Amino acid sequence: MWNTIIGAVAAGALALYLWRRFRRERDRRHGEPERFFRGATGVLDDAYLEDTGTIGYPRLAGRYRGLAVQVLPVVDTLATRRLPALWLLVTLQDALPLKARFDLMMRPAGPTTFSNFDLLPFTVERPAGCPEHAVLKTDDPHNMLPARVLAPHLDVFQETRAKELLVTQNGVRLVWLLAEANRARYGVLREADFGGADLDPILLRGLLDRLVAIRQSVLDWSRTGA
Repeated sequence: MWNTIIGAVAAGALALYLWRRFRRERDRRHGEPERFFRGATGVLDDAYLEDTGTIGYPRLAGRYRGLAVQVLPVVDTLATRRLPALWLLVTLQDALPLKARFDLMMRPAGPTTFSNFDLLPFTVERPAGCPEHAVLKTDDPHNMLPARVLAPHLDVFQETRAKELLVTQNGVRLVWLLAEANRARYGVLREADFGGADLDPILLRGLLDRLVAIRQSVLDWSRTGA
């Protein structure tokens, strides 16, 4: 009888512990987006968070130096990666006078969750001045933006966390590696824990300034053709 009582008490204690742990985790996840974006919302004018309709982080939208901006964190858990990654997609949305996509990816190693790079049909020979280990693709090599236009801005890829530069008719995007999952936690629990990574406003402002400069170079080239 005592064994039954002790077993029931132990089971109840375990259930209570698991319930409390579940509530703490639920509350943590509920507050995660606000915590993640807290320091960065002040970088944008008219900043707001919008639901993407998928599981994961919301999208931060607003304006920077008068231009529409979207900032989206993406969790990448594809099996081709050694560890899950947290990517940051920073997009400046502004129509550009282009006819083809310019997509530069560093060290592509298979499909990604954040880019259509793999779907572009043409791989272009890496021109002089492009970063080592960069691969360049487009949907129209005859009308692609000349790499020389972007050459002054490609030093961003000296930082190994810089992953992709995309320039299209609809705007400009940089993809940045924010964090990789905790190795031990992922190895045991298969859980993508990024150790409380958040969005550094200094990093965000630097990426946005880079995108504004790239946009201006594209506009200058379209006017002069040089």
